[in-house]
Amino acid sequence: MRASLNCDMGEGFGLYRMGDDQGMIPLIDVANVACGFHGSDPDHMRATVRLAKAHGVKVGAHPSLPDLQGFGRREMKMGREELANCMLYQVGALVGFLRAEGMVLNHIKPHGSLYGMAARQEEVAHAVCDVADIYGVPLFGMIGTLHERIYAERGHKFVAEYYCDLDYAPGGALIVTREHEAKDPEEMAARCLRAIREGQGTANDGSTFPTRCETICVHSDTPNAIDIARAVRAAVSEETV
Repeated sequence: MRASLNCDMGEGFGLYRMGDDQGMIPLIDVANVACGFHGSDPDHMRATVRLAKAHGVKVGAHPSLPDLQGFGRREMKMGREELANCMLYQVGALVGFLRAEGMVLNHIKPHGSLYGMAARQEEVAHAVCDVADIYGVPLFGMIGTLHERIYAERGHKFVAEYYCDLDYAPGGALIVTREHEAKDPEEMAARCLRAIREGQGTANDGSTFPTRCETICVHSDTPNAIDIARAVRAAVSEETV
């Protein structure tokens, strides 16, 4: 199995644009489509689904905390049921647009701080599973976290993800920032190859940590996202996991 390349997409809102979705879509296998709570709106959602369909790209839901102003990258305190309802609302909206285009939901991947909270907080991870119970699709996440343990315990297919354009702290904790910085494309591609070939991720101090890389994420709002995606796509196209 070749490691897939996934990208967070459709994150514009109204007249505001976020990322080059048109340039990115030919380079990826899977799109994580924003569902309106950190970015996107009904028109952007449908346009992104249509774009993915035109390029044969699978679509997953990218639900967020209700934080449009903070782009979903600020933590909030919400109970399990409230969180599950928040995500259910968003995923259901995307499923409607998928059905309108004759497509099916491929997976669910929480966005931003919600993703990080699900990695550390049991109630949040269970809330994600409560939604996945309804749709019966795989969940993207990181090994060595509650993503891997709780998703599997709840009977959901877990897809191990590695980030090619974010920094990791020593030990493998993902560093989620409000804004993403440009990265060296060749260095990011080399890190992905190490993750696939050696099962080792690279931390921001140069140390390594155990990882698994079934899918690689590039963010559309990274300043040189297209260059990174091209380099990673070229590097990993023949690699298997």
